[in-house]
Amino acid sequence: GIVVSCLLFCRMSPVLVFWLALCLSGTWAVDRGNFKTCDQSAFCKRQRALKPGESPYRALLETLELTNTRLTLQLINDNNKVRLLLELYRLQGNITRVKINELKPLKPRYEVPDVLIREPPTEPLSLLSQDENGVVLSLGAESQRVIVSARPFRLDIMEGSDVVMSLNSRGLLTFEHLRMRKDTKTRLTQQTRLRYYTLKCTFFFSSSVVFQMFLLLFSLFACQTAKEEEEKVEDGMWEETFKSHSDSKPNGPSAVSLDFSLPGVEHVYGIPEHADNLRLKTTDNGDPYRLYNLDVFQYELYNPMALYGAVPVMLAHNTQRTTGIFWLNAAETWVDISSNTAGKTVFGKMLDYVQGSSETPQTDVRWISESGIIDVFIMLGPTPKDVFSQYASLTGTQSFPPLSSLGYHQCRWNYNDQEDVQAVDAGFDEHDIPYDFIWLDIEHTDGKRYFTWDPHKFATPKEMLQGLMDKRRKMVAIVDPHIKVDSNYKIHNEIRSRGFYVKNKDGGDYEGWCWPGSAGYPDFTREDMRAWWASMFAYDQYEGSMENLYTWNDMNEPSVFNGPEVTMHKDAMHGAWEHRDVHNLYGLYVQMATADGQLQRSGGTERPFVLTRAFFAGSQRYGAVWTGDNAAEWDHLKISIPMCLSLGLVGISFCGADVGGFFKSPSAELLVRWYQTGAYQPFFRAHAHLDTPRREPWLFGPENTALIREVVRQRYTLLPYWYQQFYQAHRTGQPVMRPLWVEYPQDPATFAVDDEFLIGRDLLVHPVTEEGARGVTAYLPGKDGVWFDVHTFQKHNGAQNLYIPVTMSSIPVFQRGGSIIPRKLRVRRSSSCMEDDPYTLYVALNLQRTAEGELYIDDGHTFNYEKKEFIHRRLSFANNILSSVNLAPDAQFTTRSWIERIIILGASKPSKVTVKTTDGQENPVEFDFDASMSVLTLRKPGVNAGADWTVTLQ
Repeated sequence: GIVVSCLLFCRMSPVLVFWLALCLSGTWAVDRGNFKTCDQSAFCKRQRALKPGESPYRALLETLELTNTRLTLQLINDNNKVRLLLELYRLQGNITRVKINELKPLKPRYEVPDVLIREPPTEPLSLLSQDENGVVLSLGAESQRVIVSARPFRLDIMEGSDVVMSLNSRGLLTFEHLRMRKDTKTRLTQQTRLRYYTLKCTFFFSSSVVFQMFLLLFSLFACQTAKEEEEKVEDGMWEETFKSHSDSKPNGPSAVSLDFSLPGVEHVYGIPEHADNLRLKTTDNGDPYRLYNLDVFQYELYNPMALYGAVPVMLAHNTQRTTGIFWLNAAETWVDISSNTAGKTVFGKMLDYVQGSSETPQTDVRWISESGIIDVFIMLGPTPKDVFSQYASLTGTQSFPPLSSLGYHQCRWNYNDQEDVQAVDAGFDEHDIPYDFIWLDIEHTDGKRYFTWDPHKFATPKEMLQGLMDKRRKMVAIVDPHIKVDSNYKIHNEIRSRGFYVKNKDGGDYEGWCWPGSAGYPDFTREDMRAWWASMFAYDQYEGSMENLYTWNDMNEPSVFNGPEVTMHKDAMHGAWEHRDVHNLYGLYVQMATADGQLQRSGGTERPFVLTRAFFAGSQRYGAVWTGDNAAEWDHLKISIPMCLSLGLVGISFCGADVGGFFKSPSAELLVRWYQTGAYQPFFRAHAHLDTPRREPWLFGPENTALIREVVRQRYTLLPYWYQQFYQAHRTGQPVMRPLWVEYPQDPATFAVDDEFLIGRDLLVHPVTEEGARGVTAYLPGKDGVWFDVHTFQKHNGAQNLYIPVTMSSIPVFQRGGSIIPRKLRVRRSSSCMEDDPYTLYVALNLQRTAEGELYIDDGHTFNYEKKEFIHRRLSFANNILSSVNLAPDAQFTTRSWIERIIILGASKPSKVTVKTTDGQENPVEFDFDASMSVLTLRKPGVNAGADWTVTLQ
């Protein structure tokens, strides 16, 4: 993420400088005036003006058709007689799909492509009953059914006697049908009518002064009335203006809206990206949550404003069930949330209970989109993990990243030249801090021409990349999707000659202002454009690139400095479709094409790594995201936790925030605390604005350097655990970084927690995010469970709020009793250097004195794991025996790594320890026992990490 610096002014055109100076003058904070509220977004204002009541829509039961795979049924709006077509599908995996479109649209309406990984497989629907009031259908599962009511139209999903979810129960279904605009003929008719009445008046008053006065007053009144009537009909429907920007809206009003009621639900989550708490708030007294990808300059916290990405997925949770709603629409979308318990204090809820109040908690959600159709997937759980699996079956899982990308990334806008890169790289070695990737921002290019290098500052990029490769390190360079309009620039000439640019409403190439000045925007919605873009990453096309160069896609909302809301005009054209239809897809397509380019350059063998700022549903298939242009403030550190948790809930596990904050300069305390937090988040990158002082980890004095070194090294020791969590996320869709309620779904104390989190099931992290903190209170979940402090090995009971005194070196992290976590304790300069190093197993016993875990190993960078080239083992401790069993007997892979040490927490002292391998040999194992902490350390059991073995405590 990049915001203008005065240092760039001399390199930009005077017009761009003037515009940026106007936009970015004053304090560093979001200018709310640059971005619409619901009242300033005509379709949102129209739809929100409709209040709950009886729906004008009814189902025409005589049109019902039921096949083995779907139900179709026509709906009619009794106010305007427009008919809609309802399609209802039962999908595999306990998902119900509801589609609503116009029965006979004036022209096709946009349906989102390329997000679903396939056409979802269906299961049979069966009719249970039908009468004049509606139909009842079985959803297959025992006692699970859907009721379609006819007048007014309503859809209820039931389980037994309980309503799981209702659609249109508040009557807020709206579908603005495509129509012809009232032409000048209509206005001429109104004028003729006015003249007619004027002539009639003339007959009575032709010679009087009274007539002249009457005619004047009547004309003024009639014209004003006609004007008011026209505005009432036309305001914002056929043309809309925001600030100096006009949206021509050639298709007129086309918004869609639908309400969902969730009985028994008080907690809903998801719909990122917003800088807000994990638990979504009610929106009755403010704007709805907005989903519209925007480049927001230093965003505010704790509000529903749109940010860089949009995933239209919401999860609802209570102690009985988790459900999900996936609203597949790529247009600007607003989400209203209301609750009948919102605003009630704990005392008020207790009073309801004492008085026997029978009101069931309920959350109501309303989705409003500017165009497209209604295409919604209702994921019926019932567990959180079921919902994750259901969503993954629709949009895919998190891509399996290269192991090195889970290490530490060092970034800045900008490292000045090759010598600067070499100096920073050497600084990490000098201060014994590991890292895997160093990053280059826009200044590395030749005049903001992407796929190029500055000929003076980066004259020999391959030499620079080879120097990194010699140390088994890598680089990321930025490639943004705005292309400098320059006839001497190969990329621009190719795109223009092939007709690949987005078009303006008049058919010419759309141009806007961005970092290069005047820029064109490739139409990434086109498959042929994406294929061409991918081909540009080939080593013979992207001059200076090598296999250890990866890519960062920024500004891909898309950001247009002189566009409405700093983005593309909605009436720009992508083939037959307006930008308004596809806006939230643009960033996904950019990352998709870039990842394909990395894949193709290696002949399909190497896993890509691509970071994106803009994203949509399905972006998880193509790489990582980050939370954008944050600031060096304590509240921005805190908000990174719920922001990444929200992304994980909707499939995007590879998330992180700029360590230290992008804008402003952190204090040493804030920087250290941010490293301590970021080291336990999935994507771990430090980044900083051009105007900030340098902040490499060794620039804040020896004490702080030591603190940062320690936490970066902690990250590297845990890479085996991080890697297997990403493997599980890739296989199952479960989030890597997850809220506590995902693993403890029946514990209401976890439902709103967003200042701590789990990594997988087994590590709980409560970062220190308060300035000057001397202690934190962590909630340790799990009745009858135990947790071990990973630093001191002290044991704590679950289901308690634990106060933890902290110093600057403290990072409260706990391992769940009943788990086994692999680590590599020999930290080297990069993850690749640790490939063959030995493992230490941390076995944390539960109250039943058992534990389980896994160990996953592959080559760390290719797709050979898809060919069964990996090791996947189950580690189990029970009855004083620790064993390693092969979970994938048909897989073939070998490793030189061995088990160097086993640390058992909560153990008793044995008299003897032996290890037995598959060859039948049984050998004694050296051990130490710390009676004060009940910690048993087994030294050098000497078994290969990929072999079968058992360790017996006697």
